[in-house]
Amino acid sequence: MAKTETLEDFYRQKLNWLPENLKQDIGHFNVFRMEDCVGPGKTPVQYTRRDFYKIGVGSGKTVYHYADKSLEAEGPTLMFFNPMVPYTYEVLSEEPTGYFCIFKEAFFTEQLKGSIKELPMFSPGAKPSYSLNAAQEQYVNQVFEKMLEEIRSDYIYKYDLIRNYIMEIIHYALKIQPTERLYQHADANTRLTTIFTELLERQFPIESPRQRFTLRSARAFADQLAVHVNHLNRAIRITTGKTTTEHIFERLTAEAKALLRHTDWNISEISYCLGFEEPAHFNHFFKKQTSVTPSAFRH
Repeated sequence: MAKTETLEDFYRQKLNWLPENLKQDIGHFNVFRMEDCVGPGKTPVQYTRRDFYKIGVGSGKTVYHYADKSLEAEGPTLMFFNPMVPYTYEVLSEEPTGYFCIFKEAFFTEQLKGSIKELPMFSPGAKPSYSLNAAQEQYVNQVFEKMLEEIRSDYIYKYDLIRNYIMEIIHYALKIQPTERLYQHADANTRLTTIFTELLERQFPIESPRQRFTLRSARAFADQLAVHVNHLNRAIRITTGKTTTEHIFERLTAEAKALLRHTDWNISEISYCLGFEEPAHFNHFFKKQTSVTPSAFRH
């Protein structure tokens, strides 16, 4: 799986330019017509996480691969994507049409009670797809057109207005029953295992004594991936023949060996980086995995 796609990656790949204020504007927002970014001659959408939120509406036939599932959409569909879940989509229509907007969580920080992650369509395990009829599609398209108009304007309060437009779309969607035309692929277990492995690897290498490995249990990974821990354990065992915990411990041991061999950090520092509360706990873990203590391995 590719690395997490940042806003900078998005602009370079899709539009070959960067907004001048991208680095300063932590609550970045932008809106686009789909045909300008998706379709023949455009960079394919990779299966990965993004570090930003995305709301899109499109027509035609599309298959969305979202976490370990796929959703088939025929006709107008409103979609919500969040940074916690990797996704891609296959546009099966020749000329995709529609709109989408992207924004960082900070765009709503001061205006929204609570967190945007608590909204139903962005919460863990949410169903992101909302089918629209012709009238609903027209309504949502008009809201996106208003956002396009405002983003190009010089109105000093345009982002306040745009936030209202986004909330209008969100509340409009909440009145619609989410679509759940899910297709559990034969390789769904492999897909989930790949996502788990990518999330595990993304925490390494440990490059500083201040960096810390925090996802240390199957349940912690399941929570991040918005799946039940039993589902995650079953998928990984079917795919690899090993348990989730075995994979975590093997990777943790490999990193511990690398830090012991290639850094001058003391045992306490290495213990902390790898998520152990006490060096004694690290010593016990390492000896159980390798039959030697960290100190003996280092020497």
